[in-house]
Amino acid sequence: MFPSILIVDDEPSILQSLGGLLSDEGFEVITATNGYEALKLIVTEFPDLVLLDIWMPGIDGIETLKEIKKDNPFIQVIIISGHGTIETAVKATKLGAFDVIEKPLSIDKVIVAINNALNFRRLEEENRYLRKKTLEKHAINGNSQSTLELKKQLAVAAPTDAWILITGENGTGKELVARTIHNLSSRADQPFIDVSCAAISEESIESELFGHEKGAFTKATTKKRGKFELANNGTIFFDEIGDMSLMTQSKILRVLQEQKFQRVGGGRTLSANVRVIAASNKDLEKEIEKGRFREDLYYRLNVIPIKVPKLRDRHEDIPLLVTTFLEESAVQNRNKRKEITQKALDLLCNYAWPGNVRELKNLVERLAIMAGKNVIDVADIPVPYNPGVGDGMESVESELFLIDNFKDAVEVFEKAFIKRKLLQYNNNITKTAEAIGVKRGYLSGKLKKMN
Repeated sequence: MFPSILIVDDEPSILQSLGGLLSDEGFEVITATNGYEALKLIVTEFPDLVLLDIWMPGIDGIETLKEIKKDNPFIQVIIISGHGTIETAVKATKLGAFDVIEKPLSIDKVIVAINNALNFRRLEEENRYLRKKTLEKHAINGNSQSTLELKKQLAVAAPTDAWILITGENGTGKELVARTIHNLSSRADQPFIDVSCAAISEESIESELFGHEKGAFTKATTKKRGKFELANNGTIFFDEIGDMSLMTQSKILRVLQEQKFQRVGGGRTLSANVRVIAASNKDLEKEIEKGRFREDLYYRLNVIPIKVPKLRDRHEDIPLLVTTFLEESAVQNRNKRKEITQKALDLLCNYAWPGNVRELKNLVERLAIMAGKNVIDVADIPVPYNPGVGDGMESVESELFLIDNFKDAVEVFEKAFIKRKLLQYNNNITKTAEAIGVKRGYLSGKLKKMN
C-alpha cells in the first residue's frame, strides 16, 4: 500500500505539477485548494502526510495546521512557504509541523522531506506500539475490590508530578506499581532509573547516586554519570528505601529537596529534574520510632501514600493471575499454553501466599515447564500448596472415622489441621496463629505438646 499525501495549495499549477511528480514517485495523491476542503478530506481520506501552503484564502496554513494537529496529532505536516521567514518557520514548528520548505519547490528537497517525515511517523507508531506493550506488561491484573481501589489511586496519582511512597509486603509488586505510575505519567518517554537501596554500599553510595569525575578516587579511571543525572526529566525509584542506612539517608535528603548535586571530585553544580517514587516493605513510621529512619525524609517522600494489597487479601484475583502467567510462560518458552483444572486452581486460591504475587508467578512458571501434560491437575501441585500430597495427610479423614473416642478424634484432627496450616504459611508460627485466630503463645504450646 502506497503512502497517501494531501497537497493543499490555492495555485492549480502547484497542485497539478507537484501532484503529477509525486504520483510518478509512487505516492497516492489527494489535493485541496483551501484549508476548509483539506480538513474535510482528512476526515474522510486519512492521509499519511499533508503538504500545506501557508498563504491561502479563508483560513491560512497556520490556522489549518492548528486544526489538523488538534484532531489528528499523528499526521505529519510539511509547510510550503512562498514568503519564508524565520518567524513563520519557528511558529509552524512549534505548532507541530515536521518541516518548512520554501518556494520555488525543488522536487528533490520535497521527496527527501516527505521520506523523512514518513520515517518519523513510522518511528512514532513503533514507539506507541512498544509503549502499549510496556503498559500491558506492567499492568496491575485483577478485579478484586482492593485491586480496583489500587488502580483508581494510580489513575489519579500517575499524571501528576507528586512524589509517591509505595508500601507492601515482599512480592506484592511494588516495582510494578512504580513502573505503571511512570508509564502513565507525562514523563513516560523519559528514563525510569531503579535504585536498589539495599544493594548499594556506604562506600559507593555517593558515586552511584551523584556520579564521579575521572581521578576522584583510586578506582575512578573514567567519568561516571550518577543515578540522579541519568534520571533527569524522568523518574528515580528508590526500591526498599527502608533498608537505606541513616548516613545514606542524610546524604540524599538535601539532594531530594534541592534537586542539585555535584559529582564526586567535581566542582560544578548539576541540576536534576526528577520525580521521586520510593517503596518499602517495612512500616517506616515504626522504623522512625526505633531511630532507624529519618522522619524528615519520610515526610518528604510520603506526599501520596499507596499501599499494595497482599495476595491473600485478594484471592479472587488468583485465577486471572494464573491465566496471565501461563500465557507469559507459553510465549517465553515457545510452547502451547497449558490449562489448569478447577480443583487445582481451588488449591492455589486457598493458599496464603506469604511470598505474594512473586511466589505465585514462580510456581506457575514451574508448573508450566514441569507438568508432563497439557492440563495442570491437583496431582501436579506440590507441597506446601497442596498439603495432601506426599506427607501422609491424605489418610487423616479415613483415620478419623476409625477412632471411636471423640476426644482422640479431636486430637488427631487438631494435629492435622495445625500441620497443614503451618505448611501453608511456610512454618511461620506468628502468621499461622494470626490466620487460624489464636495467640502465638497458645500455638507454640500446642506444637510443644505435639512434639
